[in-house]
Amino acid sequence: MSFSVCNRVMEDKLLIWKFKRGSREALRRIYDKYHGRLLKLAVVLTGDLDIAEDIIQDVFVHFAESANRFGLTGSLNSYLITSTLNGVRNQRRDNRRRRLQSLDEAEDLPSFAERPEQWAVLSEQLEHLRCAMTGLPYEQREVITLRMAENMPFGQIAGLQKTSISTVHGRYRYGIEKLRSLLNSEVKV
Repeated sequence: MSFSVCNRVMEDKLLIWKFKRGSREALRRIYDKYHGRLLKLAVVLTGDLDIAEDIIQDVFVHFAESANRFGLTGSLNSYLITSTLNGVRNQRRDNRRRRLQSLDEAEDLPSFAERPEQWAVLSEQLEHLRCAMTGLPYEQREVITLRMAENMPFGQIAGLQKTSISTVHGRYRYGIEKLRSLLNSEVKV
C-alpha cells in the first residue's frame, strides 16, 4: 500500500471514529472528501444531474443518520460507492415501477440556482459520452464507470455486482466495444 493510500485510509478511520462520537466537523470532512467523486459516478450512471444529486443527498443523509449504529469493516470509499450504486439501482427500479411522466412533457420551470456541479453537463464532449453511455445496458455502464472512473479492480466490481469476474470482464469488453461503436457513429459525417 502506498504512503498516500495509507494516509487516506488512516484519515478515514480517524474521521469515522470522530463521526461515531458525534463530530459534525468529521461528517463535513467526509462529505467534502467524497461528494464530488460520488456525484460524478451517479451522473455517469443515471445520465441526469438532478437525479444524481438526489441520490448522493440520500446517501449522505442515511450515512449521517447511522452514526450511532455505523460499523465499518472495509474502506469508507467502498462503503460510499456501494451506497451510491444501491441508490442508482433503487432509482432505476422505482422508475420502472412508476413509469413517471417524461420530463419533456413537464412544464418548463426556470432554475435560479447556481450550482458548481453543472460542470458535469457543460462540455460537448462530455455530453456525447453521456449519451453514448446511456445507450449501454446498465450493468455494462456500471462496470465501465467503476473501472474507468474509480480504477476499481474487476474482482471488487464482481463483488459489488454479486457476479463472477468473467461476467464482469464480458460486460466491460462488450460495453467498451458498443461505446466505441456509438461514439464512432457520432463522429462520422
